[in-house]
Amino acid sequence: MADNRITVERTINAPSAQIFEVLSNPENHVELDGSGFVKSDEKTNRLEQVGDVFTMNMEGDHMGGEYQTENHVVGFDENKLLAWKTAPAGAEPPGWQWVWELESEGSDSTLVKLTYDWDAVTDQDLLAKVGFPLVHEDQLEDSLVRLDEHVTGS
Repeated sequence: MADNRITVERTINAPSAQIFEVLSNPENHVELDGSGFVKSDEKTNRLEQVGDVFTMNMEGDHMGGEYQTENHVVGFDENKLLAWKTAPAGAEPPGWQWVWELESEGSDSTLVKLTYDWDAVTDQDLLAKVGFPLVHEDQLEDSLVRLDEHVTGS
């Protein structure tokens, strides 16, 4: 069976609390998005716990243009982990998720891992329509570069 996930990592010269502060605010996601699909957040509050849901305004040919997603937080450990499952607005998540892991490497450095995981997607029609992986490794790496630039200002 194929490995249906992509993980990229990068060390960022900033404390994990500073990075988590950026990631847990959906307003920042358009700036961090390396895929080009995220256009804006839908006035979402800062993420604070498992069960939070945030809505993003998106655009992509795979969905016929503009659309919205609801992102259900499924992992939350302050300054260490933030994970969500994405679904078309009004639907239950069909199985793919985004996982941000932060591992402190001292007071001013953090190893950041970003995983795009579609292993739980079982709907064959959806798999064919979306063409997983929709977001590729270089786009995920670009998200880490954007996060680094946002946090460090360089």
